[in-house]
Amino acid sequence: MASLGKIARRTFLIGAAAVAGGVAVGYYIYRRPYPNPLEDELAEGEATFNPYVMIGANNAITVIAPRAEMGQGVATTLAALVAEELDVDLDAITVEHGPASYAYYNSEMLAEGGPFPFFEEGVVAELMRGGMGAFGKFLGLQGTGGSSSVRDGFDKMLAAGAAARQMLLAAAALRLDVEIGALATANATITHEASGRTLTYGEVAADAARLDPPSDVRLKQPAEWRLLGKSQRRTDMHAKVTGAPIFGVDVSLPDMLYATVRMSPRFWVEPVKADLSKAEKMPGIVKIVPIDTTYGHGFGIIAENTWAAFRAAEAIEVEWGEADYPKDSAAMSAFLRRALETGSGDALRDDGDVDTAFADAPRDKVVEAEYEVPFLAHACMEPMNATARLKDGLLEVWSPNQMPTLTRQLCADVAGVDTEDTRVHTTFMGGGFGRRGEMDYSMFAALLAKHTGGRPVKVIWTREEDIRHDTYRPAAMGRFRARLGPDGLPEAVDMKIASPSTIASTLRRTFPSLSPLGPDKTIAEGAFDQPYSIPDYRVAAVKADTGVPVGFWRSVGNSFNGYFHESFLDELAAAGGLDPVEMRLKLMADHPAAVKVVEKAAELSKWSETLLAGRAKGFAFTLSFGSWVAEVVEVAETDAGIRIEKVWIVADVGTALDPGIIEAQLTSGAIFGLSSAIGQEITFADGMAEQSNFHDYDAMRIHQCPAFEVAILQNYHKMGGVGEIGTPPAVPALANAVFALTGKRIRSLPLSREVDFA
Repeated sequence: MASLGKIARRTFLIGAAAVAGGVAVGYYIYRRPYPNPLEDELAEGEATFNPYVMIGANNAITVIAPRAEMGQGVATTLAALVAEELDVDLDAITVEHGPASYAYYNSEMLAEGGPFPFFEEGVVAELMRGGMGAFGKFLGLQGTGGSSSVRDGFDKMLAAGAAARQMLLAAAALRLDVEIGALATANATITHEASGRTLTYGEVAADAARLDPPSDVRLKQPAEWRLLGKSQRRTDMHAKVTGAPIFGVDVSLPDMLYATVRMSPRFWVEPVKADLSKAEKMPGIVKIVPIDTTYGHGFGIIAENTWAAFRAAEAIEVEWGEADYPKDSAAMSAFLRRALETGSGDALRDDGDVDTAFADAPRDKVVEAEYEVPFLAHACMEPMNATARLKDGLLEVWSPNQMPTLTRQLCADVAGVDTEDTRVHTTFMGGGFGRRGEMDYSMFAALLAKHTGGRPVKVIWTREEDIRHDTYRPAAMGRFRARLGPDGLPEAVDMKIASPSTIASTLRRTFPSLSPLGPDKTIAEGAFDQPYSIPDYRVAAVKADTGVPVGFWRSVGNSFNGYFHESFLDELAAAGGLDPVEMRLKLMADHPAAVKVVEKAAELSKWSETLLAGRAKGFAFTLSFGSWVAEVVEVAETDAGIRIEKVWIVADVGTALDPGIIEAQLTSGAIFGLSSAIGQEITFADGMAEQSNFHDYDAMRIHQCPAFEVAILQNYHKMGGVGEIGTPPAVPALANAVFALTGKRIRSLPLSREVDFA
């Protein structure tokens, strides 16, 4: 936390960028409160205008897209924002992640952290969003998460491109001795239309960079966009299809050593005794180092090659201590159930008078259910890895990470160097969605670099180490009850959800001296914040720490609450004799964006049509990360089991900057959710995770993948996120389809516990 004090002493300037008719730029945004990190990294003949744009004398344009690229296309969209205002095509620029820097803070990642639905725009909610966003700026929190990257970068990147263009025009006007209004830009060229004289951006870049940034700039209106609103070829596609060394596992440095880790299979437990002698004598082994961090205890094995490190890790003879938390999955389920029974929780939504509504409810009008989901692993295709070198007091870390500034701080701490003497190089990542927001794999590389005499060391985890030492999607359990009215609609709903706190668990690993304040909304998000108008409506979140480390998994709490909430609503429709779609339309009538999404999904999927025998459809809706999403899943009974035939997805994202990327994320998110629904779970025995690789923690295979049809709407007045929003409705839509097909209401995941899938 030492760096927080440095930040506080340096500055505390918080403000808004937007002004009437344009965007305030200048030093206020780009030079304060944090300096431009590119000024110290310029090549000869290269100039920088702000933290996002560099232009060389040779007209080479580099755009910094400072968010983790893990296949979601964020590098392309962020670069397109700059390119749009800079009047260049995407193929005219090079896109880089850039250094770890407070200048790349993400306000939006924290802005929606308050206990308010996205559609709540009252004074208190807006003040909370402003305060949380300001806190992200104050901390200089550079990070990728919460489907926030484009929402946070929208104004910043547009302003960066527009400001750079304005400065280039000003420099050209001075060079040509003409009025700035007589100049036009296109394809990195400035033209004086009256005389036909031209200058490239590169020719005036150095002069332009010495000018003061404009105090305000006019941004293009959407009707003027050339790139935005259209599908673009991804800037990273060529590198990926040609096998360019862009991922963390590709890092190769001279004189490099290799390493792996063997951590305690029981979380937080230290070894009782260990015999390293056999492992230390194996060929290629350089050194075995104890690991003692906030992420746990174990050993780091440094070797001349990765295979030698893997073999030696297996050869370590060690006895581990006993777990001080529930040791198996049954005990953990019982723990969550007790938490539901004894804990009142934090009521994140409490409309009307729920207790009175149920006090006199006729028994035949009350519907009750209990739902449960297991822990889930991330299982990124690229295993956890990082490379570090500590030489001459300088620590360098090459890491596929989502949190560069935190990675820099915590790696510096374990290596015993100052943050100012630490550089983090963020690579592309082969999967992430929260797992790369953790610091363990980077910290372990930094720690082992202390023992290599200045040689770089690449640390790669085995798949088994990866799956058994994840920061898992929390297990969760919920109890739900509703009172139905004479028309079959719910008049009162009472929901209580118990789960480990993701926030508390994350702080334990990253900043153990801090205690979380207030409720953890991730426990109930996807349930308390849905656009349904029910007179008496309560949703409470109960913190229940099972002792298992949990973290941010794609769509976070929405991943299980989407299943809980929408499956239970389906139960209510069945109990009330109502069509599931029609019931939802009546309940969300106060929210036109939601209504239009649901209506479109029903239209695309031909919801009202009668299906042939042996086929059925299920419906679900979830508002998450600012986007309104409905999904319909069609299933069919086959001799081999239930086949998922087709999925329809309709999403209102407010503003669709790249429809192709949005569609890809919606379908990938749905596949992510369907994979978890049909067969994934992490179970525990004797305090240890039982699953270890893809043979017992498998994803949906290509023969199981359904056809998709996607519609993207832009009705809501605020922009929503994209990367995670396809996941939450996929699970309940499938579960509801299974019920419609089989009559079996499955209230615990994975569904494969009770039905077979083809």
